[in-house]
Amino acid sequence: MESIFLIVIVIAFGVMMWWQSRKAKQQRSEMQDFRANLAPGTMVATIGGVIGKVVSVDTKYEEIVIDSEGSLLRFKFAAVNKTYERPAFIDDDDVDENGNPVDTQDDGFADVDAPAKLSASDTSTADEAAQQPYEQTPDEAVSSTGENGSDEVPAKA
Repeated sequence: MESIFLIVIVIAFGVMMWWQSRKAKQQRSEMQDFRANLAPGTMVATIGGVIGKVVSVDTKYEEIVIDSEGSLLRFKFAAVNKTYERPAFIDDDDVDENGNPVDTQDDGFADVDAPAKLSASDTSTADEAAQQPYEQTPDEAVSSTGENGSDEVPAKA
């Protein structure tokens, strides 16, 4: 009786090990396919949370270059985790308790305490502006350097 119980335990343990290795192999092959199909222009997220567009893919050295708001960053393939899509955001004030859109009618009076509402075109313009790289103006560049034009901060006397 004890030997039958031991055999059943060993078989169950072997089946669990086989099942786990099969799942891990499937996940590995899915990730390899994902990384093999990366192309410039694809929005991706890394395991560190960096979000950006793929600029170039180097399969020889298994490296990928990502443009994140104007900064070019180089990562190993293993660091690229998934494609990224910005989630849609709906403010709680825009829906009722059942999740249905609230009918907003303008009565001609401005609510001073309420935040300004953006139209769909304003929102898309703001999203597009947020995706553009930041460009420093020459005035900002001068003000961020020291008096003599260097990045060094003068020592106090």
